[in-house]
Amino acid sequence: MAIDIERLKQDFFELSEIGKNPEDRGLYRTAFSAADMEGRAWLRRKLEALGLAVRMDGAANVFGRLAAEDEATKTLLVGSHLDTVPCAGALDGSLGVLVALECLRTLKERGTDGYTRHLELVAFSDEEGRFGGMFGSEAVVGAVTPETLEYYSDLEGCTLAEAMTRCGMNPLEALDARLEAEQIDAYLELHIEQGPVLDRLRKSVGIVENITGLFKWLIKIRGTANHAGTTPMEMREDAFMGLADFAHEIPRILEENGAESSRATIGRAQILPGAPNTVPGLVELTIDVRDTSKAVLEDLGQAFHRALSAIARRRKLMFDYEIQSEIEPTECHGEIIEVLEEEAQSLGLDYLKMSSGAAHDAQIMAQLTRIGMIFVPSREGKSHSPAEWTAWSDIEAGANLCLRAIDRMARSAKT
Repeated sequence: MAIDIERLKQDFFELSEIGKNPEDRGLYRTAFSAADMEGRAWLRRKLEALGLAVRMDGAANVFGRLAAEDEATKTLLVGSHLDTVPCAGALDGSLGVLVALECLRTLKERGTDGYTRHLELVAFSDEEGRFGGMFGSEAVVGAVTPETLEYYSDLEGCTLAEAMTRCGMNPLEALDARLEAEQIDAYLELHIEQGPVLDRLRKSVGIVENITGLFKWLIKIRGTANHAGTTPMEMREDAFMGLADFAHEIPRILEENGAESSRATIGRAQILPGAPNTVPGLVELTIDVRDTSKAVLEDLGQAFHRALSAIARRRKLMFDYEIQSEIEPTECHGEIIEVLEEEAQSLGLDYLKMSSGAAHDAQIMAQLTRIGMIFVPSREGKSHSPAEWTAWSDIEAGANLCLRAIDRMARSAKT
């Protein structure tokens, strides 16, 4: 039993043209854009052609269901997301959906006699966080509120509700997208690693043991804007120097309060008023902090807060911060890890058990059900870029592992 790699390639080439910019070759299927909705329509046509029961819920999540004989049984969900960051590669998220499509197609052709679980593909919406979270999977686990719809906005100030309305959707219907835990047996997701580990170790697949948690802060450091020529250095309240001191503290804080899996990144900074001859009076910056341990994340948060307080006192500045997002670290389910290991061994795959340094829909779905994740290598660790790529041989290996795991889990009421 194996997937048809040529058929998977054809699906890949078709989907990768939707939202492509011919100038930079990047994909622009940001959540609730016209290209994103076109991609969802493409997937629905593929699922309907396969003869599955197809639906799109109020959060724009697309489902394709291959039913078992017993309608009362639970469902095994398999999938990922279709939306992208701006100027993205063609594999992040999409590969997991395409592999799920090919797996269900292969199993339907072979026959599903003896299955004790429904199989259902899911393509979540807005995993990349255009509106600050993982909206589609959050809606499925019941974490979306009316406030989410009205107050979550993108970098241009467009709210989630406005974006959905422009797509012809009723935003409030997202509140009905919730699934009940007793309906779902497990969730399985294949994804590119988005890092260099598998590629450098020349491993065909990764079996994920845990997924990093994170917090993101928007920090504002306030000083006093003043003339660059007339304000003596010792009399300045320079907000940028506060940023410089804080950035310099990151390695020390990670060394003293973090762990091997800890990461901290200042990804964006804005200096105001931004004039060459003016001492900066305000700096706005973001910091993204990640680790696989909840306790370590808490220690890091306290340490960064202490550092900001000390810098503000020393430089005569003020600061405040807004928590933009928080996601707890998540463990993949032991029984699913065991299934993946045994099936990888039976396929003769050279695999690695590993952590995920990126957040995924699986992390949100863990609030509802058991989860498992399969990684395939990212060439040179590149992702969120048109240079993102995975060898077809590794894609085929990961897809066949996914296929074997689905088949086994769908036949067993225990796993």
